[in-house]
Amino acid sequence: MDEKTAELRDIFVETTGSDTVTERQAESPGSLTDRDEAVVEERVRELVAAMRERYEFSTDLDDATYARIARGRFELDDDEAIAAALASTAADPSTVDPDTVRDARLDLHLVREADREVDGAPFDYADLKSLTAEGRSIVECADALDADPDAVAKYARVARVDLTSTRANDRFRDELRDLLTDADIEGSHADSAREDGLKDATEDLETDVSL
Repeated sequence: MDEKTAELRDIFVETTGSDTVTERQAESPGSLTDRDEAVVEERVRELVAAMRERYEFSTDLDDATYARIARGRFELDDDEAIAAALASTAADPSTVDPDTVRDARLDLHLVREADREVDGAPFDYADLKSLTAEGRSIVECADALDADPDAVAKYARVARVDLTSTRANDRFRDELRDLLTDADIEGSHADSAREDGLKDATEDLETDVSL
């Protein structure tokens, strides 16, 4: 054990109160984000199937395509990009236009913040959502908001998805997010990691140093 390694071990013991390195702590830095993609993909498809059984899907796309759209929600910028990625491998590219992708994405409760941004209409999304929660029809919402029914219909769909997701405790949306992003790792691990004392000591060490 050289001087640098000894210093690191001393700081570790002082910081954690333990001289034992657990298996998880001994893992390489990259291992925290390593995922079994086959397991993730299988679970995403299970969630899609469960949602299809519970809710009425609005497109004829199969579960595999829904799963790819779910992934695209977190990896690509918008529905146009998702549609382009799907079209590149589809037998019939015309079946995966951006509007169809948007419908499928909303079927999965994967609302983007941009979906809630009302452009060029004289009402707030929160007001429309409240009216929708009361069970008002599109026409009734349009009358109450003094707005065009077509504009109301566009955002009422989003409001219904938000409300449906909330009634399910957002469990489908949240699990898809956790499966397809590193949100769980960034939240729980970053909060629990004791890096303050270790960071300075490890800056100059080789990555394969063993405690």
